[in-house]
Amino acid sequence: MSRQKPQELSSHELLARIGLSEEHPFDLLDDEPLEDPCGDPGAVLRERYQSFVQRQRFTPGQLVAWKPGLKNKRIPRYGQPAVVIEILETPVLDREDAAGSTYFREPLDIVLGLLLDEGPARGEFVTFHYDSRRFQAADEEC
Repeated sequence: MSRQKPQELSSHELLARIGLSEEHPFDLLDDEPLEDPCGDPGAVLRERYQSFVQRQRFTPGQLVAWKPGLKNKRIPRYGQPAVVIEILETPVLDREDAAGSTYFREPLDIVLGLLLDEGPARGEFVTFHYDSRRFQAADEEC
């Protein structure tokens, strides 16, 4: 039985496969504090809390996007629309086992469809489960 040699990747291809590129840089060791235009982190926390708990009703076929400051997954990107596929009556709880994870027991109550915009599957339509509290109608202003 012959063994195939693994395909060699350029550094650019490797970075693109793990979600890093010149077009979408992401510092994995970013420890800089958040910039707060008000000078009051408590005010930003209260504003994000209010946005998070303000629920919106969505319908299948509606376009949605992340609420500002509430994105907790890599895709879709900010400003990239997603289409509502389904609203789940009973949320699925994220099965992340580590209580320190941002996904631990997150209630995933909406299924969204989006187009992949990079990589070998660019242009493919995919669906993912999300927490609807983090989304707003795509036509709403920040």
